[in-house]
Amino acid sequence: MSTTELERFSINQMTVKQLSMPELVDECGRLGVRNVGLWREPVQTYGLEATAKLVRDAGLTVTTLCRGGFFTAIDPAKRAEALADNRRAIDEAATLGTDTLVLVSGGLPPGSKDLHGARERIADALAELGPYAERHGVRLAIEPLHPMYASDRCVVSTLAQALDLAERFPAHQVGVTVDTYHIWWDDTAPAQIARAGAGGRIHTFQLADWTTPLPEGVLTGRGQIGDGSIDMREWQRYVQSAGYTGAIEVELFNDGLWARDGREVLAETAARFVEHTL
Repeated sequence: MSTTELERFSINQMTVKQLSMPELVDECGRLGVRNVGLWREPVQTYGLEATAKLVRDAGLTVTTLCRGGFFTAIDPAKRAEALADNRRAIDEAATLGTDTLVLVSGGLPPGSKDLHGARERIADALAELGPYAERHGVRLAIEPLHPMYASDRCVVSTLAQALDLAERFPAHQVGVTVDTYHIWWDDTAPAQIARAGAGGRIHTFQLADWTTPLPEGVLTGRGQIGDGSIDMREWQRYVQSAGYTGAIEVELFNDGLWARDGREVLAETAARFVEHTL
């Protein structure tokens, strides 16, 4: 693999979560990977300022920080807690030097069946957080998740729903995450990618493959690139045609990959990116 082939490749930290922060940075340097997407929990474990210095000294670009969100609580105290946590996430993103905070919006509150009400509470939260994010040079990227997560993790299931929310706010405040794993099944998604591109709202593009059977709990079912049903080049063409020229993250939650040597997985993921995306 050449440096040119990996120019847009970004390894999401969750793909190789078994690597420590220094190990991840070192292996990126060895392979010529210049972009990384980080997660709040391992950043906090290693230390926010220490992580920022580590990636900066290594010349790495932090493409996104995951994750903010979980805005759907009804209880006022829980809503206030969520907003405070998201302000901290925005602060962390700014310290790490990334302009994009990925949002997983949250599922239905216990006992509720009101999807519409939950989505409106997301809009209420974005109205408060958007200007705060803008002041810190950070964009909020609503990520629609596959409908199987609607009850407990994310009531935003399609790009159309994500854009309906995002378009209430300036594009430099709120946009969307395009993730193949969550939208590949939706035949309206290509048109929604074009819509997002026209509005300057594709804030990040992520890849994961769809493999079956899904594991119990389904969260760790994101397949390695090339192992499943998704045509990655097709989706790359959609986002490129929509004007997106940024980094492309590979974000995998997969017990089998996590059980392997992380360095091996990172090298394999970079190779799969080149093979199945370029």
